[in-house]
Amino acid sequence: MSNDPTRDDQPVDAEIVEDGATAPAEPAEGSGAAITPAVTDPGAPVPPVAGIENASGYTDRGVPTLDYVRDKIEGRWATSLGTTELAGETEAGRTIAEQEAERAKKAKEKLDEIRRSIGGG
Repeated sequence: MSNDPTRDDQPVDAEIVEDGATAPAEPAEGSGAAITPAVTDPGAPVPPVAGIENASGYTDRGVPTLDYVRDKIEGRWATSLGTTELAGETEAGRTIAEQEAERAKKAKEKLDEIRRSIGGG
């Protein structure tokens, strides 16, 4: 059995609660938590909570969430990696890489020649 929490075959640590069971336990003293009354009408709309994000990736104040920004950055980064990889696979990409290697080789040879001419190498 695996320790993967996303698998469905894992046992669930839960407590069975019958309908009409006792009220929830009091919060720990000093925790700052408050017990709110239960919703009596399940069809009643839930008022939005200030600062909570919605499915669009923006908070109710119009500020993009960290997850939204992170996903956007990671998407652009992945696209740039893929584009670079695909460009290197083409004939033109290989030609450019060969030209850059040849240019670097010539530059190194020229630098070595200059060093020899001034007596440094």
